[in-house]
Amino acid sequence: MTKTHQNALEFVRAVARHQGWKLNGDADFVSDVAAGLAENYNRYGYFLCPCRDGDGDRSSDKDIICPCDYAQPDQKEYGHCFCGLFVSEAFLASGNSPVPIPERRE
Repeated sequence: MTKTHQNALEFVRAVARHQGWKLNGDADFVSDVAAGLAENYNRYGYFLCPCRDGDGDRSSDKDIICPCDYAQPDQKEYGHCFCGLFVSEAFLASGNSPVPIPERRE
């Protein structure tokens, strides 16, 4: 595991704690998403959501920098964010797996 990958894991854990969210119960999935965040950090200099297409311009990507602007409404409606990294406590307790949800970004 690279240092950037480890930093990304620490980042998503800190975000979850700060927001009162939980991380997806699948540790391999969380690690994979963190690896994507790390790759985007190395590429762009910020934690661009790996589940969305950005253009590498921070100002136009600002709404999809992790945690994205859509994470909270997605959790309220679906119990998890678009990529399934962050989940509500109730969703985690349900044992359900994240499902594809509509893209809110226009």
